[in-house]
Amino acid sequence: MSKERDKPVVLLGSGGHARVLIDALRADNRLIYGVLTPEYKAGSVFRGITVLGDDETCEELNPEEVDLVNGIGSLPGMNLRWQLTEKFTRKGFRFASVIHPRAVLAGDVKLHVGTQVMAGCIVQTGVEIGRDSIINTGTVVDHDCRIGNCCHVAPGCTLSGGVQLGKEVHLGTGSTVIQNISIGNGVVVGAGSVIFKNIPSGVKVIQSKVIKKN
Repeated sequence: MSKERDKPVVLLGSGGHARVLIDALRADNRLIYGVLTPEYKAGSVFRGITVLGDDETCEELNPEEVDLVNGIGSLPGMNLRWQLTEKFTRKGFRFASVIHPRAVLAGDVKLHVGTQVMAGCIVQTGVEIGRDSIINTGTVVDHDCRIGNCCHVAPGCTLSGGVQLGKEVHLGTGSTVIQNISIGNGVVVGAGSVIFKNIPSGVKVIQSKVIKKN
C-alpha cells in the first residue's frame, strides 16, 4: 500500500455526491477522518463520520497528515467544486483520488490527482483522466481516450475509442461520443446526446447541434 493510501482523508461536502464517495471510500477500506461542511454543526455525526466544521476548519488540519476528497458535485455553471480544489491546493493539501473497487480499470490507465471513478465504470487501455475529473456511475471509457482537467462525465455515458475531452467539459447523463471525436474546453453536452462530430470550445450542444455559447 502506498504512503498516500495510508493517510486518512477528510471529505469536503455532505450532499449526494459526498454520500456516494463515502460508500466508495469505505468499500475501498479507506479511513475517513472527518467531514467539512457548513450544513451540520461541528461535533455532530454525518453518516457515522464526525463533522469537523466548515471549510475554514481546514486551516487547523496538517496537509502532511491528511488528504482531502472533494465531495462537491458538478453541474454546469456551478464552479464551487473547482474553486475549492484550487483554494486548498494552494494551501498545500493534496486531493486523493477515489476509485470504487467495483470499477474496472486497465493496468495502464493514467489518473491525475483527485480523479474520481465510480462503481460500474469500465476504463480501457491507454486512457488518461485529468485532475479532479469525475467519471460517474456506470460510464464506459474505451481505449486511448483523453479526458481533461475538471470534467464531469455523468452516469451512463459511453466514450468510444480515441475521444478527446478538453478541460471543464460536462457530458450529460447517458450521452454517447463516437470514436475519435474531440470536444473543446468548457463544453456542456445535454443528457442523452449522441455526439458524432467535433465540438468547438465554449458551447452548449444537444445531439451535436450548437444551442448557444456558454
